[in-house]
Formats: sequence, C-alpha cells, structure tokens
Amino acid sequence: MARRPGTGATKGASMADVARLARVSGQTVSRVANGNARVSPETREKVEEAMRQLGYRANAAARALATGKFRTIGVVTFNLTAVGNIRIVDSVIAGAQEQGYSISLAVVETPTEQGVRAAVRGLTDRAVDGIIVIEARVLDTPNLQLPEEVPVVIADGGATQKHPSFGMDEAAGARAAVDHLLELGHATVHHLSGPSGSHPGTRRRTAWRQALRRAGRVVPRPALGDWSPESGYKSGLELIAQRDVTAVFAANDQMAAGILRAAQELGLRLPEQLSVVGYDNIDIAPYLSPPLTTVNQDLEQVGRRCLDHLLLLMEDPQASTDPRGRLVRPRLVVRSSTAPPER
Repeated sequence: MARRPGTGATKGASMADVARLARVSGQTVSRVANGNARVSPETREKVEEAMRQLGYRANAAARALATGKFRTIGVVTFNLTAVGNIRIVDSVIAGAQEQGYSISLAVVETPTEQGVRAAVRGLTDRAVDGIIVIEARVLDTPNLQLPEEVPVVIADGGATQKHPSFGMDEAAGARAAVDHLLELGHATVHHLSGPSGSHPGTRRRTAWRQALRRAGRVVPRPALGDWSPESGYKSGLELIAQRDVTAVFAANDQMAAGILRAAQELGLRLPEQLSVVGYDNIDIAPYLSPPLTTVNQDLEQVGRRCLDHLLLLMEDPQASTDPRGRLVRPRLVVRSSTAPPER
C-alpha cells in the first residue's frame, strides 16, 4: 500500500498518489507519463518530482495501449567491435534517452538478407516505434523487404532508395588523405583497403583510385585488410618490401598502426622514408609513434541526424529531409606521420 503523500518513496505508488502529491489532476499525471507536450514545463517538473519521491513508474503496457507508442527505438548493427559502429550506437542511445526513449539492440552476426530481416522482425515483435540500421550492407539488395509498419532510417549504409539514410562523406575524406600526400610531393599513394564487403571500405578505395587518376598518377594495386592492426602489420611488411613505396593511405587507424609497427621493425625512419595516413581519428591516434595523420569523422553527428529524422518519421511518416544534409563532411587532422618524401 502506498504511503501518504510526502512521506517518501514506496512500492506500488499509483497515479492517484502522484496527483495528490503534485496537487494536479490524474489526467495531467497521465499526460506527463505519456510524454504529452500539452503540459507546461513547471507542471511537468512538479509531477516528475512527485513521481521520483513516490518511486512511481508508469505501466509501459498500459501507456502503449493508450497512446499507440512504446517509447522504444530498435537498433540493428552488424559489428559492435567496429569503432565507427560503436560511436554511432552510443550517440543514438544518448539522444534517445534524452528524449525519453529506451533502446532495443539487435546484433546481426552475418550481414545477409535473412539476418537483417530476422533482426528487424524480432524488433517489431518486441514492440518498437522505429528502427535505425547501422552499416546496412545489404539494404540495397532488390529482394530484401523490411516490414512497413515501423519507420526505418539507415546509418552509414550504402546508397538506398528505400529508406532515408545518413552517413559520412567517405569520398571526401579519402580525397583529402590522398591530396595531402600528393601535395607533400609523393609520386603516388598506396592503399590498404578495408574488407571487400564493407561499404565504407569500398567508398574509400574508390575515392583513393579516382583521386590518383585525377592527378595523373600511377594507381598501385590496393592491398586488402580486415580493419585489424594485424592485417595492417602484415600488409605493411609486404608493401615496404616493394621498396618504391613512400606513402600509404590506410582505410582505418588500426591498420595504419600496424603499418607503423612494420616500418619501425624494418628500420625505416618515419615519416622521412614512409608517410602514413589513417582514417577515423580514434583515441590512440595522437599517441602512436609518430602521431598519426588521419581523417576525423563526426560519427556522433551521424547518429544524431538518424535519430532526429526517425523521431520525425514517427510523428509524420511522410516527412522528408534535405538530401544535402544526409552526408557529414570529415576533416583531415595532420600530425607527424606524414612529410615530404626523402630525396
């Protein structure tokens, strides 16, 4: 049984208890619990304080029946070990919590049509108001059909005409890396690419190739990595063995770190004999030896834009967004791992 108003938190406090303590109507308490905007900030604060004192928690099932909303957002991702994916997920979670939503997370082990479809269906069965899919590598597959009963927004995916998407301008970031090395005087730029099935890896590799061709430079055959420092190390040993390599653009910072390690083990002076540029600007990039020149991505902004548009679609399924605002432009951060080639 609930205690009398003002005597502290208790188990089983009712909406009526909250109304009495806050000195408002039960309807006002219901509006606050359901996230209704038709409540003044002062009244909302008073009701929420009463809820905290009494330990009141709104019944989610009853609220869903009354409003048709579950206050839950589903997130589908393929790889929670990838730095970019983690940063987007963190941003979505933080933004959702600020808006009073909880997150239901589904991790797809294998990025297949069946895997994505099952994950999305599982989320809709768990009652979500909308879904964000991160690094949607198969969403442009013609045969993939996602449920239409909830809005879907894509983060960092490939080009898709089916769903609104937001991501980084991967091409602009790769061009900045290549142009920086060419402007330093390197004859060409070798590339350690991400996995062939990755949209970011493919876009960075394509932009690297286009930048070299636009500058009239030789386009070396790219090496293929798997995002790990180990693949960067192994590829670095192979690249350096070619002896004519003076500059390498790695598709992420972990692989770039592996290249730096390989170069140091082989006795190269960095950056005089080998310049290295990474991608992502992860936390350890400034602390590598030498500090890594890299492409900084504002992935938190990607997550925020995805969430903002999803919330908009949840209110208005026909809402559209300006296509020019769907790509966030990265910036090059120049540190000590790049320099003009030694003559």
